[in-house]
Amino acid sequence: MTTSPTRSGWTAALCWLTVLLEGYDLVAFGATIPVLLKTGHLGFTPAGATLVATLSLVGVAVGAAGLSPLTDRFGRRRLLIGSVLLFSVFTLAIPLSPNVAVFALLRFLAGLGLGACMPVALATMAESLPARRRASASTLTMTGYHVGAVLMTLLALAAAENWHLLFYGGGIAGLLAVPLMWWRLPESGAFLAAARESEPMPARELLGPRHRRTSIAVWVGSFMGLLLVYGLNTWLPQLMRTAGYPMSTAITLLLMLNIGAVIGLLAAGLIADRFGVKPVAVLWFGASAVLLAALSMRVDSSALLNVMVLLTGVFVFSAQVLIFGYVTQAFPARARGTALGFTSAVGRIGSILGPFVTGALVTAGVAYPWGFWFFAAVAVLGLGAVLLLRRTPEAASVP
Repeated sequence: MTTSPTRSGWTAALCWLTVLLEGYDLVAFGATIPVLLKTGHLGFTPAGATLVATLSLVGVAVGAAGLSPLTDRFGRRRLLIGSVLLFSVFTLAIPLSPNVAVFALLRFLAGLGLGACMPVALATMAESLPARRRASASTLTMTGYHVGAVLMTLLALAAAENWHLLFYGGGIAGLLAVPLMWWRLPESGAFLAAARESEPMPARELLGPRHRRTSIAVWVGSFMGLLLVYGLNTWLPQLMRTAGYPMSTAITLLLMLNIGAVIGLLAAGLIADRFGVKPVAVLWFGASAVLLAALSMRVDSSALLNVMVLLTGVFVFSAQVLIFGYVTQAFPARARGTALGFTSAVGRIGSILGPFVTGALVTAGVAYPWGFWFFAAVAVLGLGAVLLLRRTPEAASVP
């Protein structure tokens, strides 16, 4: 089924915007942690911040596993619009929290919507392009996450201790996006064709003989990759504060990390379309391990430190997204939303563990350098998972 350039353009723009909103929202709490701990707002402590970060990501995991598979039955369009509306409403309410417990509950509820956003947007975007371009479709869409993170970081620098502006901004932007999506987001042609020709694939078939090896490998790779992504985006400013760097430097490094992520995503997708997802993912996870280990050493030159963090962002974040690119090639349309949803959901368990372990290291006072050593070991495990993947996804030719 052919897709008109206008429909493809709106699909690409709105999927990218959805992921931008998710990146903005999920990184917002990481940028506010130093302020909340410094001011003691609502009685926040390192343990309380860890609780909020963890429950937020539990909500994301539940949303990915529970809502994303519905897209193979009810369509990409409805699920994507509904998930944006869900997380926007609860994000807007977060600054009104009377205590840490309500703050955590609202982050959990917002996470339900956030959990569905990424896999549904990736499935929709992948199906608007030819199969040979699905790696770059995934990485291009995910640049939105890091553009959102960069925008949020710039706002955090401008807002200083007015942290509530970050959440008001994200919630309002999401609510403004909903009517635009309702007006312009088309349903996926591949979904409509698959719905006419076959029933959605039951989730249990992901562990059937045909897909078991691929499913386990991408789940482990996604677990390790998202552990790195969320661990770094949530705690990098505080890790750098623990290492003795000033607050302004810590926030600036979060900005550099996400600028590097955008560069890496643009490069990784194009290279993977040419040489295959697996060999590029192997290289990317390997480079991530080396750079994360290097960050455990104190760097006195601010220029060198910025370059190191920029390069870390180049490899760490696109290594994770290449896993999603592989999934869009390895599973047919009738199972693509389910496969992406479960890959994301298992990955979200890693995203819960990353901030939790790093937060525990911060609480114990040993986050630097042990946090970066921990991240380097995780990247090595991700590399091992990618090595288990087949060089060519077996369903690459299936629309």
